[in-house]
Amino acid sequence: MAGLDRSLIADLPLFAGLEAEQMDELLREAQSVRYPKGTTVFKQDEDAHSFFVLLHGHLRVYKLTPDGQQVVVRFVSPGELFGVAMAIGRTTYPATSVAVVDSIALVWPSVAWPRLIARHPALAVNTLQTVGQRLQDAHLRVVEMSTEQVERRIAHALLRLAQQSGRKVEAGVQIDFPISRQDVAEMTGATLHTVSRVLSAWEARGMVEGGRQRITLRDPHRLVLLAEGTASPEA
Repeated sequence: MAGLDRSLIADLPLFAGLEAEQMDELLREAQSVRYPKGTTVFKQDEDAHSFFVLLHGHLRVYKLTPDGQQVVVRFVSPGELFGVAMAIGRTTYPATSVAVVDSIALVWPSVAWPRLIARHPALAVNTLQTVGQRLQDAHLRVVEMSTEQVERRIAHALLRLAQQSGRKVEAGVQIDFPISRQDVAEMTGATLHTVSRVLSAWEARGMVEGGRQRITLRDPHRLVLLAEGTASPEA
């Protein structure tokens, strides 16, 4: 669409290496879509009709296992590419994406993807880097789930979220979108009871602070030591 300003995407890693005219060309084929809080952007296993770049807000991406268990795969932050199923050889979405706050995304039709990456090789290279990083993150989580005690898994999850979307506040570093203890449980393969017990203990020790679906890391350094296994949960 001609009305979209290239400043929306000029500084995003996905579009690094593209000339101004190339970004304008990409934007002419995009739509800006608003997703109110709680809106499902796409559902697991439905036809991958579009791919997206998040401009504002945050999205929760989760996957349902065959036995109906819900697993939080990741949270999407502004500037990130998501839903590009064709880049991983799929014609359907591998997971469900829901807006956790009011969000805005640029949306392209999936049928345009092969043509766009053929015309703009930098877009393909940048997407490959993005997919590769997410694959590496997924491998790290598999190792954590297989080998680490639950306290270390929870510490890793909170530190990743703070690195991705942390905002400095007086009390420490706040994860800058609503996140519940249930979300943390679904990210770490733990039960809600276990996550609640661990976070309550950490709150008592001044390591984290919670409330109204907000989590603040009051002592990130202690969490890093715990995640690395160089400090005990009771330290």
